[in-house]
Amino acid sequence: MTIRVIIVDDQNMVRAGFAALLAAQSDIDVVGEAPNGKVGVDVSRKTHPDVVLMDVRMPEMDGIAAARALLEPPPGVVHVPKVLMLTTFDVDDYVYEALCTGASGFLLKDAPPADLITAVRVVAAGEALLAPTVTRRLITDFVKRRPRTGQSLRLKGLTPRETEVLALMARGLSNQEIAEHLVLAEQTVKTHIGKVLSKLNLRDRAQAVIFAYESGLITPGEQ
Repeated sequence: MTIRVIIVDDQNMVRAGFAALLAAQSDIDVVGEAPNGKVGVDVSRKTHPDVVLMDVRMPEMDGIAAARALLEPPPGVVHVPKVLMLTTFDVDDYVYEALCTGASGFLLKDAPPADLITAVRVVAAGEALLAPTVTRRLITDFVKRRPRTGQSLRLKGLTPRETEVLALMARGLSNQEIAEHLVLAEQTVKTHIGKVLSKLNLRDRAQAVIFAYESGLITPGEQ
C-alpha cells in the first residue's frame, strides 16, 4: 500500500529536497506541499494524506497550531492524518506541545535521508517515532518542568501487566523488545498496548510516553 505524504515547510528548498527524496521511494507518494500551517491544513483536508511532515516554526500559522487543527478537527471532518514534526532544534518547547497534541514524533531536519524515509514508514504504520534518544531527552526535560497533573489516578484502570508494558514503552522499547523482556508473543504485546491506549484515551505511543512521565510511573532520568 502506498503511503500518501504532504510536506509543510516555509523553505522552498527543504520542501523540494524532501519531496524528491520521498517520491523516489516505491511505497511513498508525495501528494502535496504547503509553505505554512494554514495552507498545510487546507492541503491536508483536500488530499487526505497518511502522513503530514510539519515544520515547527512557520509564518501565518506555526506547526503546533496546524498540528492541533489536523489532529483535533472540527465536526464534519473525518480524516485525521499522522503528523511528524520537523525541527532544526533538538530541544524545542513547540515540539513537546505538539507531542501532547497528538503528533506521532519529531525528526531533526539535518537527519540522514534514510532516517526521514524510515520515519515516514514508522509513523504511517501507526507507531510513534520515539527511538532517538533526543526525543526521550526532550520529553524528560519538559516533564521535569511541569507540575504533576493528577493523572496517576488513571493508572488504576490498568492491569499490572498493562502498567508494565506502559513503563517499558516509556523507556523506548519496541514491541519486539517488550515481548522479549516479558517473554510474551509480539502480538500479545500489541494487544496490551492497544488496551493501554484505549483505557487512557491516548492517540499513540508518543502520548503514552508523555503520560507515563506525567503520571509519575516513570521518573525523569530513569532508565
